[in-house]
Amino acid sequence: MAGSTFWPVVLFGMFGSLLGLILNHFLPLMWLRLNGSPPPKGSFGWPILGQTLAFLKPHPSNSLGAFLQHHCSRYGKVFKSHLFLSPTIVSCDQELNYFILQNEGKLFECSYPKPIHGILGKSSMLVAVADTHKRLRNVAVSLVTITKSKPEFLSDIEATTISILHSWKDKSQVIFCEEARKFTFNVIVKQVLGLTPDEPQTTRILEDFLTFMRGLISLPLYIPGTPYARAVKARRRISSTVKAIIEERRRQAAETSTNSSSSKRSDFLEILMDVDTLSEDEKVSFILDSLLGGYETTSLLISMAVYFLAQSPSALQQLKVEHQSIRGGKQKEEYLNWEDYKKMEFTQNVINEALRCGNVVKFVHRKALKDVKFRDYLIPSGWKVLPVFSAAHLDPSLHASALEFHPWRWEKIQSQDQTCKRFTPFGGGSRCCPGSELGKLEVAIFLHHLVQNFRWRTEDDDQPIAFPYVEFQRGLPLHLEHCPIN
Repeated sequence: MAGSTFWPVVLFGMFGSLLGLILNHFLPLMWLRLNGSPPPKGSFGWPILGQTLAFLKPHPSNSLGAFLQHHCSRYGKVFKSHLFLSPTIVSCDQELNYFILQNEGKLFECSYPKPIHGILGKSSMLVAVADTHKRLRNVAVSLVTITKSKPEFLSDIEATTISILHSWKDKSQVIFCEEARKFTFNVIVKQVLGLTPDEPQTTRILEDFLTFMRGLISLPLYIPGTPYARAVKARRRISSTVKAIIEERRRQAAETSTNSSSSKRSDFLEILMDVDTLSEDEKVSFILDSLLGGYETTSLLISMAVYFLAQSPSALQQLKVEHQSIRGGKQKEEYLNWEDYKKMEFTQNVINEALRCGNVVKFVHRKALKDVKFRDYLIPSGWKVLPVFSAAHLDPSLHASALEFHPWRWEKIQSQDQTCKRFTPFGGGSRCCPGSELGKLEVAIFLHHLVQNFRWRTEDDDQPIAFPYVEFQRGLPLHLEHCPIN
């Protein structure tokens, strides 16, 4: 009897889900017509799928891609679509993008697709909203401030840089994206968990973390063996590893509590353990968020800088001169300090231009909390909103010769208010990445040693591709020539 009712129940469930998806596609348009509200122009595309596949079609990251180019030319910089199973307003307008970012928690809130929540976890700062996000962000800002005040932070980054570049000494070619990820992972795992590359826990976390990263950009099907399912399991294993490290720290603290001369560690985890405003799960999610931000985003930014510098000999030469000048004022093996970093003005221009051209973060997901009037049309309550940052970064009306890598353009920027509207590589408002400055610091120190020890060239058929996460097609092979200045 039970067997005779199983398949009808399954079929009924599938029919109900299909009907729900179809209604989700057509009801928003029917409601708008009945309500008489003027949405932006646009098209919903195919039932259920909408226009998601066309939107996600791979394209060079220093271009808008065919989908956005076509829709902007046909409908304008703000248009309606149906993406990720939801009615969506897509914005390539810098004013609307800025308006969305500045009204986080008031008119809009973060709203990533549900499968992303399954991998990141409900306590992740990347998907949390309202008071939970504010609480997590306050902790993040505090940790970044503490980290920047530690003198050993710069020396840890520099030591890791020197170690990576030393391993290239006898190589004529490296796959740079792999090397950049190795560098950023070693830096972030030391800062967050106090682990060195040689420890078994580091290897175990890296293996699970790579599985986790592959799941983030996979089809969200929780079926055993799929990248998504493996990623969810990998996150659980990372959580278990972090919890075990926390328990070991607490045990050691209890054993040494009577020893007043014992010194405490100064990594993120040690500080987090004393934060009473976060639950245990939130602390574990915070660690995972820190690893994610410090690993993938920063390594991609380094790769972008190296890629674009290879295309611009004049920029590379000026960068070398700046770093030779800084090194000339120091002893041969003396490490950099904060004063040295402040002198890296052209380096900052290079980093900003790599962010603008490469578009490490192309867009973010938001949802309208209420009907929002912008100019002469309505953004309906409950609709998803996608502010596309790359559109402003590559807009020739905002940046002269927008498709050209030209670091000198940042020397002419005068107004900070003007800049934050047309340049949002790390988001903006209350969700702006709190660790962005630490990421730039890592890139600057890495470039300091790279340009003084190597010449390199890229291969013509490799470039950064967005789909939607940015990756180099072949991992950015570099042909190296070891040429130390000193």
